[in-house]
Formats: sequence, structure tokens, C-alpha cells
Amino acid sequence: MENNRNYFIAIALSVLIVLGWQFLYMNPRIETQRKAQEAQKAQQQTEQAQQPAASGQAPAQPSGAAPSSQAAATATLEQALQKSPRIVIDTPALSGSINLAGARLDDLKLKGYHETVDDSSPIITLFSPAETKDGYFTELGYIGSDATGSVPGPSTLWTAPEGAKLTEKTPVTLTYTNDKGLTFTRTISVDERYMFTVADKIENAGQAPASLNSYGRVTRYNKPTTPSVYVLHEGFIGVIGDDGLVETKYTAAEKEAVKPAKSTGGWLGITDKYWAATIVPPQTSPYEASFSHFPDGQPRYQADYKEDAFTVAPGQSIELKNLVFAGAKEVPVIDGYEASYSIPKFDRLIDWGWFYFITKPMFKLMDFFFRYFGNFGVAILCTTIVVKLLFFPLASKQYASMANMKRMQPKMEELKAKFADDRMGLQQATMQLYKDEKINPIAGCWPVALQIPIFFSLYKVIYITIEMRHAPFFGWIKDLSAPDPTTIVNLFGLLPFEAPTLLHLGVWPLIMGITMFVQMRMNPTPPDPTQAMIFNWMPLVFMFMLASFPAGLVIYWAWNNTLSVLQQSVIMRRHGVKVELFDNLKGLFRRKEAPSK
Repeated sequence: MENNRNYFIAIALSVLIVLGWQFLYMNPRIETQRKAQEAQKAQQQTEQAQQPAASGQAPAQPSGAAPSSQAAATATLEQALQKSPRIVIDTPALSGSINLAGARLDDLKLKGYHETVDDSSPIITLFSPAETKDGYFTELGYIGSDATGSVPGPSTLWTAPEGAKLTEKTPVTLTYTNDKGLTFTRTISVDERYMFTVADKIENAGQAPASLNSYGRVTRYNKPTTPSVYVLHEGFIGVIGDDGLVETKYTAAEKEAVKPAKSTGGWLGITDKYWAATIVPPQTSPYEASFSHFPDGQPRYQADYKEDAFTVAPGQSIELKNLVFAGAKEVPVIDGYEASYSIPKFDRLIDWGWFYFITKPMFKLMDFFFRYFGNFGVAILCTTIVVKLLFFPLASKQYASMANMKRMQPKMEELKAKFADDRMGLQQATMQLYKDEKINPIAGCWPVALQIPIFFSLYKVIYITIEMRHAPFFGWIKDLSAPDPTTIVNLFGLLPFEAPTLLHLGVWPLIMGITMFVQMRMNPTPPDPTQAMIFNWMPLVFMFMLASFPAGLVIYWAWNNTLSVLQQSVIMRRHGVKVELFDNLKGLFRRKEAPSK
């Protein structure tokens, strides 16, 4: 029993360290960053109101070309959109426009997602023009030479038919012809979600062969102001040839550009927590990829590729096709694109983490229950039951081992009295007792150890998947991916003030703490004073630690504790061992009472 307790304490302390890091380091950092972001937005609005639009130069050429200096962009979105002709984008999922200067996707909003849980709040803006402070865009173009003449690049003005509009049913066709007889015809189409298909046809009506390279880039100015979290990758991402999945933080690219080996196939781009922009280059041609940061002028981050040179003979034509994903990282949509377009490992655009083999199936299970019940909170409860059923054989062994250890307590006390001054003799006698009674003292530890990856995988699912974003439960829980908004400090909203972050303690963390306290009282208090103190304080500490975690995770833990108490009670009764919950609770309160004199 002593070994079992020690193991439980070791597990709990390990989890406690992770929670402490989140609570004491990440939460204050996030709060500070949030205030700084609000101040920055206020300053930006003031500057935009006071300054006229400024014409900015085009960003750097991709893949090793020398970046041009660019002054800080100060135009508002409305001013930037008026600087060049555009084609409207209007689909069930997207709205925005294509900039005919460079044929850029630089104005894109996601209709299905709002900035807050309030449906009247602004919808999410993914792309913004380069002239704005938070410019973010995708561009496809070519690199030529004097022999080829001018080829489509950042400042090329494409021609579009009058009244062209890009919808899921109506593609648009752009054209550009240079002075060397090269005609570029670009057909852009988009599906009902977030995948653009860009098909280029290059015709050479000149007298000389034309050799040129194609390129693509995803460029953004100013990395996200919210701090990165250890369970989530945000920044550059791609699946590039033999390098496989490549993830590069913004800070790493600031130190040195990352250039994977020349590859064929794959994809690359920039990912946020819930949104991403990626390019899938032609899958049969070699290319060089790069993840870079350009600090000159307006700082910008760029994921780009440059394809090997190809030649278009006089009187001939060649066709290229790129895919551009720009939107929300919805799991079924991403999986569908991977399958339908044969994009290698495109599902890794969602950061499933090291426990991919657990995390993604767990989401699939939760999504199954969601589609049946229509509530992700209920789906979490149902998933917990399934996990409990899967671990039932191991849990049965765990509680059976604990029951056997309890039954052996009188004999253990006899051995302690007999070998009071002989520690080695006590250990040998104890092991012999285990052998005679066929008891494995560490049998109860394995279920606990195996469930730790389950816990962290569930945390990952709730934290990273967009399906959990703004997903309500019941009552006051309007967003399972956010902490419980209530707090005992202001009497759960009755008093007109907000509680400090360190003192924030909602209803569900309280419920979780109570269930954890009850679960721990299913077993006698450890005789060692240090262990007893840890057991007594652990539920309280965990309550405050988990108060800042997503509400969905706290609900899972509370429900899991409740099921564990019921399961342990049933198994212990089957083994003829008394459930000591009420006796332990009575004993705890009796010990707290001061003796009368």
C-alpha cells in the first residue's frame, strides 16, 4: 500500500508541475500580452485616424532574392482595398476580394467564425493587403530574365472580364501578355469551403524559347501578439520531401532562415491555432522551400518555394496547377482535402502532437458523439465513459490490488511490529507476504500511468481543435475551449467586479475539486505526515490550477473522478473490502476538532 501511495504521489506531483508551469508562468504571460495587444490596437486605431494612406512597395521576392526595403504600412483596410482593381470573392464560407495587382489573395474573411461567442461580433479576418499594418496574403508568380521580358510578379496588373466574381460555382480567368509574346492565362476556382485551385497556362507566341521559374509565397507582417503555448505549434509549417513534417517557430526564423532540402511534392505555409494559409505546389516538379524573416522596413515572415526552371518553346504552351488553402482548420475538411487531392500528410496541419495515434482517434470519437447529441460537452462525458470502459480491465486489477493490499493491512502491521528495528528484514518479510498471497504491489500503478497520455491528449483536443472553439455546454459554459467564466470571488457574478487571474475559481473547478477530494477519501489517509499533508491539500491546489484550463477539460476531470468513485466502490464490495469513504470523512473532521478540556 505504501508503494502504491508513493507512486500516486509521484504521478500527481508530475502533473502538478505541468499545471504549475501553466498557472504561474503562462497565465500571467498571456494576461500581460492581452493587455499589450489591447493597447497596441488602440494606438493603431489612433494612428490610422490621423495618417493618410501610404503607398508601400511590394514585399521581398521569394526564395533567396534580395528583399526590397519597405516602409511601415499605415493604410486602413478600406484605403488599401481602393488602391487597385479587385474581383469579389463570395462563397458560403468566404468573403473578400482578389487583388488584380499581383493576383494576390490578400482580402479574405471567414463567414462562419466570429471573434467572440457573440454572433454580432465581427467575423474573422484572415488575409489583409500588404499596405495595412497586419498585412497577410498569398501570391503566386514567376521569375524570368531579360530574354523572357516582364513576367507576373508582385506588381503585375492582370486583366479580368467585366463583372467577374469568384464563387464556388463561377471561376474567374485572368490574363497578362508581355512584350515578348508570352501570354499567361490564370483560372482561379474555389470550392464551398477553403481550397482555391490556381491553374496557369503559359503560351509562347514569340520567336525565342522562354525559360522561367514559378514561385509561391505566404507572407504576413507582424507575428501574432498572443504568446505561443507549449502544447501548440504556431508559425511556419510544411511537409517537404524527405524532411517530412517541418515546423518552425517565428523566433527560430528570426535567427536564421530555414531552408529544407530540394524536394518534390508536399506543401508549406503558415499556421495559427485555428486558421492556416498553405500552398500546395505542382507535385511532380522539384522546388526549393524557405521559411524566412525579413526585418528591414516593415518586418515580415514568409514561407515560399521556387520551382526549378522550365522552358516554353516558341509556338508551344505549358500548364501548371497550384492549390491554396486559406481558412479554418476544420478536421473533416482537412482530412477530406488530404484524401481528395492526395496531399501528403495534410492532416498534420492540425497539431495533433506526439500522441497523434491517441489524440486524433479521441477527437473522432468525440465528434461521433457530437453529431449524435449536438453538444460537445455531452460528447466529452460520453467519451469519458468509453475511455473508462476501455480501461475497465486494468482498472479492475488496480482496485482489486488495492483491495488485497487493504486486506493485508493487519498482517502488514504485525510485520512492522515484529521488525520494528530491522528495515531489511521488514522488506524481505513484506515481499514474502506478497508472494504468498499472490499480490503485485505495483499492479495498481499501471492504469494510472496509462491514463496520463489520455488526459493530455484530451487537453490537446479541447485546446487545438476549432470544433471546440465557442462550443457551448449547458448553463453558463458558452465556450468549452475557454476557462469557466464564473468565479467564487465575486459570488459567481453577483458582485460587480472581475476577480484577479490568480484568484479566479469557477463553479466547475469547484466541482472538480470536490470530486477529487471524495475520490482520495476512498482510501485511508497515509500514516506519513508529509504524504497526508499532500493528499489533504492536493484537491485545493488542483482546483486553482485547473481554474485557468479549458472548461471542457475540467468537466472531463470532474466526471472522470465521479465514475472512478463509483467504479472503485463496486469493485471493492465485490472483493469483500469495506468502502471507507464515510469513515474516512468522519475521521478527517474528528481530527480537525480541537480536544475539549
